[in-house]
Amino acid sequence: MAGPHARWVRPEAEPDDPERIAIREALAFGKAVYDRRITLGLDVAELAARAGMTADDIECIEEGGTEPTIALLRRLAAALDADVRLTPGHDLGSVGFEAHAA
Repeated sequence: MAGPHARWVRPEAEPDDPERIAIREALAFGKAVYDRRITLGLDVAELAARAGMTADDIECIEEGGTEPTIALLRRLAAALDADVRLTPGHDLGSVGFEAHAA
């Protein structure tokens, strides 16, 4: 039984779709915060207290639910005793927090 709707074909996603880029950036940001928090041995509540935020705010960030802003990057970098590292691209690893240089 072959017909025009015998098979569904997904349209190819546009690689530069702004919505997809925002999602990837939010996920990369969340992973970077999580990775640095774990490296420091902090739990969510401890990081939230350092950053003057709530634990729910930190969880939302780590789950990729928050788009990074410059103000938020600065706030979290201070709370994580780190510098922000941004690289080209929008995928995991494009945002990072690195310990301050000695």
